[in-house]
Amino acid sequence: MDTAVVWFRDDLRLTDNPTLVDAVTAADEVVPISVVDPRDHGGTRYGTEKLGAHRAAFRRESLLELRATLRERGGELYVREGRPETVVPDVVDRVDADAVYAQTKPATEELEVENGVRRALPDGVALETRWTHTLYHRSDLPTPCRRMTDTFTPWRKEVERECSVREPLAAPETVPTPELPAGDVPTCSDLGLEAPPEDDRAVLPVEGGESAGKRRLEAYVWEGDHLREYKRTRNGLLGADYSSKFSPWLAAGCLSPRWIHAEVERYEDERVSNEDTYWLVFELLWRDFFQFQFHKYGGQFFTPTGIRDVEKTWNHDRAAFERWASGETGIPFVDANMRELNRTGYMSNRGRQNVASFLTDALEVDWRWGAAYFEERLVDYDVASNWGNWAYQAGVGNDSRDGYFDVLSQAEYYDDDGEYVRTWLPELEALPSASVHRPWTLSEAERAACGVQLGVDYPEPMIDLEERYATLGRR
Repeated sequence: MDTAVVWFRDDLRLTDNPTLVDAVTAADEVVPISVVDPRDHGGTRYGTEKLGAHRAAFRRESLLELRATLRERGGELYVREGRPETVVPDVVDRVDADAVYAQTKPATEELEVENGVRRALPDGVALETRWTHTLYHRSDLPTPCRRMTDTFTPWRKEVERECSVREPLAAPETVPTPELPAGDVPTCSDLGLEAPPEDDRAVLPVEGGESAGKRRLEAYVWEGDHLREYKRTRNGLLGADYSSKFSPWLAAGCLSPRWIHAEVERYEDERVSNEDTYWLVFELLWRDFFQFQFHKYGGQFFTPTGIRDVEKTWNHDRAAFERWASGETGIPFVDANMRELNRTGYMSNRGRQNVASFLTDALEVDWRWGAAYFEERLVDYDVASNWGNWAYQAGVGNDSRDGYFDVLSQAEYYDDDGEYVRTWLPELEALPSASVHRPWTLSEAERAACGVQLGVDYPEPMIDLEERYATLGRR
């Protein structure tokens, strides 16, 4: 064909991008476009924002680098603002394109937009979609998504036994594009957002783009040699290297999970293969699992009862939710994690589990409010991973179990010296390690000696958590 439009979505990379590779192979000239959809930012039904500053800044950086790498290959990234259902057909008309190539994803809003574009294209112009964002390809699964089990472990074992990971594709050497106005990549200000704050307590300076993602992998896997101990350190809370931190680049599609898998295999061949190296692939499989579950269940993941139709009475106390969101609950481990999220756009996996359990189990606040808040704040937000994990924590999703995370005992186990809490709650810095997670257990005089007055320097606990736990089963 003469011309193909390549519509970049959450696949902002050149390495192992079947959408781009197939378009460049099929057409004499391609038109790479990114569409800034106004529906991707603004308010939600849950009283949150769809897009926060950290993810907006990361995406801007990713688009700017994608444009730069395309220019290195003789091409261009064209940025347009509007609804893709209008913008993509307009570009097709302007360049007289023969086809549109695009990533497909399983979540409801993404599918609705994709189908809207397909319907709006001129007669004879096909929308060629590619599945590009999982470790295992959807077409290679031994059991189709619609019939897959809803439990992770048997699914994982079946896939590992019967499937293989496809080889990653090399980036195209040249990307011939026509002469068109490039368009501006929007800033946070353009989207009505303030620039994200800088905070030297952040686990990692996170920069968007494929090159930055590859540098992170190089630093973590090869230079730091941290992969050999990944499973043992992955529940850490402070610092860059307790876990891989690949998730922001995976979420935006700056890194391909198949490319990461190939690097893990190379590491195992050249250095060591053990349970720790496998565990990173194991986590990529969890990510795959939720993507395929969204393909199966779609919009059911956004209902109060989840995919299991579990009837629960949810609290819609906005004041309680706001205290949780702002890190003012009076429970130090919860507050430290929420303040880290708000300042940096990131939170450890251990922290995510605990703050979600506190909101849904201890406060019984509608789990969808928490999932929507994470959508706004997380730099590594992915719709399937986020909503799938929140449904799990709320007891309405996959592999859900009765019970809860005991935030107090979790804090004392994973932050036994209180360093994490003191990092994010400096007002508690003088408290002894034995009491920093339960400041209310100290006498008023003991707290005064440490310069802490509950209700003044740090909030009183919003609930008696131990009393609440006495009524719940433990997970």
